This record gives sequence, structure tokens and C-alpha cells, in this order.
Amino acid sequence: MRICIVGAGAIGGFLGARLALAGQDVTLIARGAHLAAIREHGLKLIEIDGRESVVKTRATSEFEEAGPQDVVIVALKAGSLPAIAPRLRALYHAETSVITAQNGFPWWYFHKLPGPFENRRVELVDPGGVIEEHIEPRRVIGCIVYPAADIDTPGVIRHVEGERFSLGELDGEKTERVRILREALEAGGMKAKITPRIRWETWVKLWGNLAFNPISALTRSTLEDICRYPLTRQLARTMMEEAKAVAERLGIDFGIKIEQRIDGAEKVGQHKTSMLQDIERGRPTEVDAMVGAVAELGRWMDIPTPSIDAVYAAVKLLEQRTTL
Repeated sequence: MRICIVGAGAIGGFLGARLALAGQDVTLIARGAHLAAIREHGLKLIEIDGRESVVKTRATSEFEEAGPQDVVIVALKAGSLPAIAPRLRALYHAETSVITAQNGFPWWYFHKLPGPFENRRVELVDPGGVIEEHIEPRRVIGCIVYPAADIDTPGVIRHVEGERFSLGELDGEKTERVRILREALEAGGMKAKITPRIRWETWVKLWGNLAFNPISALTRSTLEDICRYPLTRQLARTMMEEAKAVAERLGIDFGIKIEQRIDGAEKVGQHKTSMLQDIERGRPTEVDAMVGAVAELGRWMDIPTPSIDAVYAAVKLLEQRTTL
């Protein structure tokens, strides 16, 4: 397959390298020093056990140069997608699939979802509807990303942990295209499963992220620190209770108690969340998609989310003051 990775940063670079090593025809969309290093030296992937591989594949900043693809994997941060969405059309042919690999509440969530919010748009995630205008939902395969990776230096990706991805059609069908994508990921040494409940799995991951990510960014603390300090543990619990009320109104049953979810986060140990790393590096965060979107849903439903609202406001100010 012709596969284009839009945003060949940490996770995008990890995916691109693994897929290229497995024989896929991969094009990387990158920019700046990272792009220059990939062009000159190739993309280096350092695995968890220290093994190194170098991939020589096409890399560009120009979507038109990449041309039509069979699969487009969008590995940008959620907040970057509205600005980039119009440029994605240069990568499409009639049957191109688009894999959304962002954290947070996805812009496509309510597409053809029966209920009072069917086809409604979450403004914080898709302001003005620009994403849906340029990524037709029929192209979308939902994706939940579990691995962690980092850019060591320009052109060098370090795989930190995890190899698991969940894939799902928005209607829950097990289509030929999602089976082919799963096989491609597995050929690259990744663990990929097809789920008929991509929205449920989105909420399961988001449930922890919406609390632990912003609390860690505000306190500069790891997951273990947050869970062992009584006041921040209680704050996370309260935020998760508010989110649970919102999710349950949408028919989501988490199937796990909040304390179990918090205990699981504690066991991860001295892990810095992605939002804390963004703040430390002066980068925009994904707080709108992770936190603000849930508050927006609460307003739709007249469900109070005071703790989520307060933490969201604090992170937005912190982001404004720290973004370079």
C-alpha cells in the first residue's frame, strides 16, 4: 500500500519506520530540522531494547509532492488538525482511507450515531466544521494509540513503550480495508485489533487522560505522584466522576470502578504525561480535545462539570504563558 504519515513526529515516525521496514510504500510528511535530518540520513528508529534501524523513504513537507495515497495516517496533535485538514485533499484518491491517531475526543464521534446528538459537531474539536469538510467521514477509520515514543534528536525516534493499536470502522463493521490495515500494522511488529466499539474504547482511554494529563501539567508531577497525594487523587476522582456522568448519558458503560482506574495509573509509576511534556517543551497541548471537549458535552446535556471546567481554564492559561 501507499501510506502517508502526516506528522512524522514521535508516534508518526514510529509508525512510519515500522511500516516501511515491513515493506510498505511510505511517505513521511514532516518539517524543519526533523525533515532535513530524515532526508539526509534517513529516519532512525531506536527500539526499547536498543536495537537501531534506519529507514530511507520519501520525506517532504509538501502534500502535493506526496500525491494520492491508499492510506493517510494523521499523527498530528488534535489541535493542529483544523489548520492542516484542507491540505489533506492532495493525498486522496476515490478510496483513500484516513486513520485518525490523535488523543482526546474525536471530531467524528457523532457521525451517524443514533440519538439526540446525531451528526452534531463538537466546536472545540472541529471549529467551524473545517475538519469534516475536508475529511469525509466515509474515509475515516478510528484508531486508539497506546504506544509511547519520543524524538531523541531530529531524524531519530525512540520507542519508549507499547505496541498496541485499536482500529474500528465508525459503524462497527469489520470491513476489508480495516482488515488490510490491521495486517499491515502486524507485519510491522505491532499489535493491532479490530474493535466494533471504537467509541467505547475512545472513552476508556479519555477517561484517564482528561484527569491525569492536565493535573500533571499543572503540578509538574508524574502519574504515581498524582495518585499517591491525597488531594490530587481526589481531584482526579472528581473529574472522572463528572466525565462518567457525561459518558453514561451517551450510553457508555466503562465496566470498571474509578478507584480501579486510578490504581492502574499509579502502577505506571514515574511517567510524565504527554501534556506535561508539551508544557515543559513550550508546545501547544491537546487540552481542548482531552478536557475542554468533555466540558462542552456537559453543557449540551446540562450536566455540571465544575472541576473539569476549572482545570481546563487553568491549563489554557498555562499553555498561553508557556508556548514558544
